[in-house]
Parts: sequence; structure tokens; C-alpha cells
Amino acid sequence: MTQVFTENNTKHGSAPGSLIFVGEQKMEKPIIDLIQYNDTSIIETEIGNIDQAFTSIDARYKNWVNVNGLHDASIIESIGNHYKMDPLLLEDILDTRQRPKCEEYGDYLYIVLRMIRYDENEQIMISEQFSMVLSNESLYTFQEINGDVLNSVRNRIRKPKTKIKNRSIDYLAYALIDAIVDHYIYSIEKFGDKIEEIDQEILQNPKSEILERINFYKKEVNYLRKVIRPVRELIFQLEKSDFLDKKNKSFIKDLLDHVTYATEAIETYRELLSDQLNIYHTSMSNKLNEIIRLLTIYSVIFIPLTFLAGIYGMNFKYFPELDYPYAYPTFWGVLIVISLSMVIYFKRKKWL
Repeated sequence: MTQVFTENNTKHGSAPGSLIFVGEQKMEKPIIDLIQYNDTSIIETEIGNIDQAFTSIDARYKNWVNVNGLHDASIIESIGNHYKMDPLLLEDILDTRQRPKCEEYGDYLYIVLRMIRYDENEQIMISEQFSMVLSNESLYTFQEINGDVLNSVRNRIRKPKTKIKNRSIDYLAYALIDAIVDHYIYSIEKFGDKIEEIDQEILQNPKSEILERINFYKKEVNYLRKVIRPVRELIFQLEKSDFLDKKNKSFIKDLLDHVTYATEAIETYRELLSDQLNIYHTSMSNKLNEIIRLLTIYSVIFIPLTFLAGIYGMNFKYFPELDYPYAYPTFWGVLIVISLSMVIYFKRKKWL
């Protein structure tokens, strides 16, 4: 997952509303998809160019145009010219560093948030900016790369007699946001499982690899917190918007509940990671203290032995004990008795 957005120097000094792509090009060529549906039918088309999308828009259908790949600013410019959109709206679409928000531009509602996918194989999160422009006749969505978490919405559209096909186009916008937020929860829970696995490992065998994982998860969770917390404000703004049908506004509360749950889950895992970090450092300190304690005990045992060896190792000519026939075994006996006595004493004190 991208943690920090880098500045695009070509943007510096440009006039407001300048259509300059800011971000990393993630696709070789943009792909444009069109889904048109009503109560009874659905048409799915891969569009060759954006002009074809304009001519294909049909008032008899709810029209969803999805643009994969934002690096081609000419596509965004063509959409803006065709619908006479505000240049600042178009500028925001091309800037992939946008904070989640919901803004009204005359006849259009602009919504932007981050879309997160959990890669099961790599066990990482993939993040991209997802923008949408809602009007009375169509919904335009913009993604950085091909592939998303919206197939559940597409499948609902493909099925006959579903709620999404009978409601207005703004319900589709709600459904897309809901799918993105649901995947926040899914991704957080997947990451949470990995975080909870660390608990037992820390207690059993705290290793440096665990510290690396904790720090990695902390960065990821902090990024999720940065991405998801502003979505609450986005939903509040969406609820106040006149673009939503009154019949559809009742679903916003459910959406808010999901975002709140995701936010609380993130805070829970942040606290858990902080606790794990403290436990890790405590475990390492205890481990170090145990090593130092053992070394200290063995040092204390050898101090009197070293003292005696030092005395009898001096080069004095007259040592009364040296003439004694059993001086050597007696010396060893004294050393052994002292050592055993100290070991027994330490064991009784439970220092060993």
C-alpha cells in the first residue's frame, strides 16, 4: 500500500483548474466501460473512446461510465467540455492525492475516496483513488487501475428484479460507496487476523522479525486510519446533498454505521499494536535481565574461587600449606564446597 504521496513538480506554479495528472501511471492505456440498465434490461459495452460514450448515453437507461486509468488528461478534458463541468472538479479527478470529500458543482455532485483491496496472495493492501461524478442522467466513475471491489454491484445490476435496477441513478452511487466501505471492513479484518497472530508469538519467542512486522502493521493501520476517518465527513455531506432522492437517504445511516465500525476497528488494532510493541520491549528487557541475572550469579560464585586462586598463585617462597602432602586436594575440596554452598543458597532463594 502506498504510504506517502509524492509531489508532482509539473503541478507547481500551475493556475487553478489546470488539467495535469498528478500521481503514478499504473496502466498503459485507459479502459472505458459503459453499463446501461433499467427495470428490464442491461447493456454492457467496452468503449473504444470517450466520444463513443457520449453518443451511447440513453435517457431510457441509467448510464454508468467507468474510466480505468487517469494518466490521459485528454479523456477527463473531453468529459468536462462535453458536460461543461467546472475545471476545478476536473483538476481534482486528475490529482490522486485527494482527501475523501463530497462537493456540489452546479448540476453535478463530485465524490472522491480511496478504494482498498486486500491481495490474498501477497497479503498486502492495494490502494487507489476512486472518484465519481453524479448527474441526473449518468454516473461517471474514475479509477487509477483496472480491477476493483465493485463486482458485487455489477452482479446485482445483472440480476433481474433487484432493488438497484428499480431505483434512481443516485442509488447506484450509494451502492458503490457501500461496496467500497464494506471492503474497508473486510480488509481491516484480514489485517487484524495477522495482527492478532503476533500476540502468541511475542509471549513464546520474541524475535527481531516480530518487531519488523509490528512496525509494518503500524504503518499500514495508520494509513488506513488516514484514509477511512474522513469518509465519515463525506457521508455527512452526502446526506445533506439535494442530489440524493429522499427514498435513498435512509440508506445513508446504514453506510455511516459501517464507516463507524471500520473506524473503531482501526482504533482497536492501533491500540493492540501499541500494546504488542510494549509487550515486545518488556519481553526483551526481561530476557536481557534474565541473562544478566545468570551471569551475575555465576560471577558471584567465581569471585571467592578467584580470590583463593589468586592468593595461592602468588610467587612467595614460604607458603606453609605448600609443604602439606594433601594441600592440592584440600584446595580443590575447599573450592568445591564453597561453590556448592553458594549454588544451594541461590536455589533456596529461588535465584536459580
